[in-house]
Amino acid sequence: MTANGRNATGRVMLLVAHTGRPAARRVGRALIGKLEAAGIGVRVLEPEAAELGADTAAAVPVTLTAAVGTEMVLAVGGDGTLLRAAELARPALAPLLGVNLGHVGFLAEAEPEDLAVAVANIAAHRYSVERRMTVDVTVRVNGEQIASTWALNEATVEKAARERMLDLVIEVDGRPLSRWGCDGVVFATPTGSTAYAFSAGGPVVWPEVEALLMVPISAHALFARPMAVSPRSVLAAEVIGAAGARQLGSTPVSGQQAPAAASGQSVAGHSETAGAVLWCDGRRMVELPPGSRVEVRRGSLPVLLARLPAATEATRAGAGEAVTGIAGPEVRIGAPFTDRLVVKFGLPVTGWRGQPPVAEDVTGDDTLAREAISDRADEEPDAHA
Repeated sequence: MTANGRNATGRVMLLVAHTGRPAARRVGRALIGKLEAAGIGVRVLEPEAAELGADTAAAVPVTLTAAVGTEMVLAVGGDGTLLRAAELARPALAPLLGVNLGHVGFLAEAEPEDLAVAVANIAAHRYSVERRMTVDVTVRVNGEQIASTWALNEATVEKAARERMLDLVIEVDGRPLSRWGCDGVVFATPTGSTAYAFSAGGPVVWPEVEALLMVPISAHALFARPMAVSPRSVLAAEVIGAAGARQLGSTPVSGQQAPAAASGQSVAGHSETAGAVLWCDGRRMVELPPGSRVEVRRGSLPVLLARLPAATEATRAGAGEAVTGIAGPEVRIGAPFTDRLVVKFGLPVTGWRGQPPVAEDVTGDDTLAREAISDRADEEPDAHA
């Protein structure tokens, strides 16, 4: 195996794990062993290598190039770990696959008990690649750009102090829509519709629907409903101010400090003098003084999610997994989004007489898929680029 994790087969994966959790360390070690047994090389991040005991894996620094040259990025943990891994997978155009150890896990594709089946499918190139829309976020003060960042789930403008109400003017495609006194506003993607936007009262949007969502947070206004707009639109929020807020005296934190965020380091707390703060995926923060303008548009680069074929009892048995006790509330690999909603929210479906979907054997060529995505990224129509 070479220093970057590539072995004789030329295939290599980057593993990102929530090593603060014993379960994630155990699953991470098991995943490394199964991948290497299948002839696939593994990279791990340097801060996580010791916790994973990955003596045979190549340790790489936490930079935006950590996933360059990898076939896939594997995230072991909850959605927070997967969002951290997305920061590394996105610039490398590497598909991302999550092994869920969290509570909801909408972004994850497999559960820990599915490891053998998942690795068997990966080894045989039996997976498809799904594009997930992102948003690019720009912050300006007096016309000058002070930060630029992105998000997979959402960009949220929030009040900086609990006791103060935020005063925002909302804009769509260069035209003012309304002024709200509120706790904030969520600009979400369809992927993020089941995250913060959902908690704020926004609609659930199926991942294949292309739209931008705008969801106010506790707005004191007659017209403050969640809205869905075209993916070609540009949404904006102007921070008029906050009651009792003073002018910002410190330099805002740049939203481009992705490597530090990707390493799992904590983000510095906001200044009490900021009128508001911008959070992207709950990981990247920018302080917003009164007068700030936050613009949100469709991202120039998607996040790629790897999707595996639906697992059956036969495929699990063939992969060496125990078949007994597989029935239950877990979301299995390849589950449709509707099934994920039913399981994650415990929705009542008793009495349904429809037919279960027939599992398809989906085969994806990762190299061709990434080349196609790369070609389309430059051709994506965007009147506001």
